[in-house]
Amino acid sequence: MRRVLLSAALAGVAAVSLAACDKGSAAPVQPTESSSVSSSAATTTTTAPSSSSATSSSSRPATTTTTAKPVAQPPTSGGKCAAYPTPACTGVPAGTALTQVALNSGGAYRVTQAGAVIEGKHITGDLLITANNVIVRNSQIDGSVINEYGPNHYSFTISDSTVGPASGCLTAPGVGESEFTATRVHVRGHGDGFRASGNNIKIDESYVKLCSNPGDHSDGIQTYMMGTGLVLNHTTIDQRSATSVTAPIFIVDSGTRDVSVTNNLVMGGTYSIQLKNASGTQVVQNNRLVDKSWIYGPVEADCAEINWSGNTLVNIDANYNVTSTVGPLNCK
Repeated sequence: MRRVLLSAALAGVAAVSLAACDKGSAAPVQPTESSSVSSSAATTTTTAPSSSSATSSSSRPATTTTTAKPVAQPPTSGGKCAAYPTPACTGVPAGTALTQVALNSGGAYRVTQAGAVIEGKHITGDLLITANNVIVRNSQIDGSVINEYGPNHYSFTISDSTVGPASGCLTAPGVGESEFTATRVHVRGHGDGFRASGNNIKIDESYVKLCSNPGDHSDGIQTYMMGTGLVLNHTTIDQRSATSVTAPIFIVDSGTRDVSVTNNLVMGGTYSIQLKNASGTQVVQNNRLVDKSWIYGPVEADCAEINWSGNTLVNIDANYNVTSTVGPLNCK
């Protein structure tokens, strides 16, 4: 594993080091988005006329019946994103007034008070969390959200917030590293979306649009020195615009234990879903993978160790609506 130094280094405080994945890179294959049901999602039956008919078969045309496969509907989580998450239902809610705060630790705004609430703020650099039980909501962070400081990680929750610059691409992960819950977070302008380096990480109803710089190994979520309890649920990860990539879901660290990957919509990458070397309970269920959006293949996983069910290949439109189901996504 190579270590990548966070782009917005903190002056006068310990640097935050982040790992880059060790997979190779290649140019992704861009899927074709269609709002119509594809030919692979329909069954066509042709019925020839009966030979006993009074009308001869040479003058009577055959009848054709086409039955479309049902489109797999996305799950509902009871939150704001009824279908799969998009920028419209994640990030800072429309109409929210933001107050810009001054950076107080080099290129970051550092939080040192336990239980602090960051709400309605615009942070033009990184958000460095060095106290437990911090709450971040309805805020925009132009850099990264980091809770690693020296050997310690600090707990936080982040919801209804936007992480990343409006333009450009930062190699560093958008949100990390452990002991955090992210809900309706819109991650943009980052090579990595989420970094998982410890225990108790829950990501729900969020949207990640990835980019890459030359030499990056872009991931939607990457484990590095992971611990126990990783939940990735009802989240959209779009890696199709990145060119130096590994995977939307890259969970391959040997320290990973008890993983749940459910109800997500993913696209892009070398292998789009990678889950290997983990232990404990491993669940991959009811995910949708955009057909042919990968470079090498849809899945690379320790299939015998995983509770794998209900996963399918789909086509989507430009708004991430599932337009047709291609077929089952098998683990092999």
